[in-house]
Amino acid sequence: MKSRAPILFVVVVVLLLAVVGGAFAYDRGARDTIPQGVTIAGIDVGGLKAPQAKAKLERDYLARLRRPVRVHFHARYYTLTPERSGVAVNLDAMVADALAQAHKGNMFSRDLRRLTGGRLHVALRPETTFSARAATGLLNRVRAAVNRDPVDAKATFVGLAPSIQPGRDGLRLMAHELHVQINRAIVDPSAPHDLGVRTEHVPPATPTDKVRQEYATTLVVDRSHFQLHLYKHLKLVKTYEVAIGMVGLDTPAGLYHIQNKAVDPAWTEPNSSWVAPADRGKVVPGGTAANPLKARWLGIFNGAGIHGIDPSEYGTIGHQASHGCVRMRIPDVIDLYPQVPVGAPIYIQ
Repeated sequence: MKSRAPILFVVVVVLLLAVVGGAFAYDRGARDTIPQGVTIAGIDVGGLKAPQAKAKLERDYLARLRRPVRVHFHARYYTLTPERSGVAVNLDAMVADALAQAHKGNMFSRDLRRLTGGRLHVALRPETTFSARAATGLLNRVRAAVNRDPVDAKATFVGLAPSIQPGRDGLRLMAHELHVQINRAIVDPSAPHDLGVRTEHVPPATPTDKVRQEYATTLVVDRSHFQLHLYKHLKLVKTYEVAIGMVGLDTPAGLYHIQNKAVDPAWTEPNSSWVAPADRGKVVPGGTAANPLKARWLGIFNGAGIHGIDPSEYGTIGHQASHGCVRMRIPDVIDLYPQVPVGAPIYIQ
């Protein structure tokens, strides 16, 4: 019985060595095969040797990767070719990474997985390079075609009549979103390569409604015909006869706004050559016979304004007779006064 023990031991050792040797040989024989369950860029390369895996990637990945990227806006297309994008991928490195999965774990666990049909569930991502400058260049070409600045609404005067040039929304490319899509399309063959664009409207700083409200009441002084026109909502509602500044003391031309208003305004004699030096700065109370600003005052600019005159001076209406102001008959200025708010535009031509 004792003589059988060494023999049994030797047999066990031999069997173990055979098993280990067989497992080692089986493991070595499988090292040039990519394990089942390994994918590269979503492409199953499990069970393939390196040349087979590379050929499959060239067919199913590289060919699709080298498609051009196209961005369309309305009927126009903007294209980035793979040559211009410089997209490149190292297939050998990708395959080597996949083969390296065959060495994960120990020899026995690897052999057991192979024998039982186990899978690794390893998804490898390709290392793709491209020209970021080319991608940005495509984005900038689209941006230049899409973007437009908003146009502010404004008032114009055609033949002295006020009119509104409507504002217009601008358009802006949602550039960050498109940039992400372009970069992804360059490196991911499964991503869309025909890209649309999304835009957002940019309202003008001065919208049409704001200008219409500002010009709801507009005054126009026609100096050549000695007339003051009152417009409501761009429609002429009344015309008044006026006197304007004499030569050398002209009523100032241009676009102004009514700065202030007053009933029976006081008058401060200006520091002007036509006022006696002793009287300059003197305040004449409103409603008095000596006050030339009869009944009402609508200030325009730098001491010039619209005001009434004494009936004895009605003969100056229709002439260049004032020191720069717009003169009106008292009933007319009283009629005009409540219809014109402070801030109303007045265009003098």
